[in-house]
Amino acid sequence: MMQADNLSLDELRVLLAPAVARAAVFDGWGEEAVRAAAMEKGVSEDVALYAFNEGAMAMISAWIASIDLAMAEALPTAELAKLPIRERISRLVRFRLSALDGAEESLRRAQAIMARPRNLGASARLGWQSADAMWRLAGDTAVDFNHYTKRATLAGIYAATLAVFANDESEGKAETLAFLNRRIEGVMRFEKIKGQLLRRDAMHFSPVRLLGRLRYPASL
Repeated sequence: MMQADNLSLDELRVLLAPAVARAAVFDGWGEEAVRAAAMEKGVSEDVALYAFNEGAMAMISAWIASIDLAMAEALPTAELAKLPIRERISRLVRFRLSALDGAEESLRRAQAIMARPRNLGASARLGWQSADAMWRLAGDTAVDFNHYTKRATLAGIYAATLAVFANDESEGKAETLAFLNRRIEGVMRFEKIKGQLLRRDAMHFSPVRLLGRLRYPASL
């Protein structure tokens, strides 16, 4: 048996999660999948069941966390920095898709669980966390409103791409990759136009902005 005593519960969940996902193809996101993962990884069944005693969403969250970690190891910021921003985001999303290849049934089952009303809040947080992880690896350092819009936009693109991926039977997931490319291209065009408008706006004097600054000084 693996000495799980040396791992935190979060570390144990991440260790087991890929094996749980593989078993979920046949057993669903439940205790049978956890037992199968424990056997595969040589972890005490009782300890594994305790680690996932909060149920399916805990298993799915750990699966996503394991993909986040694998992505960070495979595509460090220093390596991505050599690429244009569009290619950085594309590579990060494509890595995540490759990690899911062959686990489409587990993904479909996970999506059904995440779509339940009681899980929508947690699902949104998971999507945000994955988008944040991708943007940080891509080198984003925005701390203004762009920080939030970038992550919300990427979370939406990623969720939509996963929906296509889960049911894509085309050769090499060609339909999914084409869908992803179109979505990223659309966002890049939007960001370019937005940047042009913001720069143009900054070049013009605004009495309203001036009055606002007089009334609410930046130091407040």
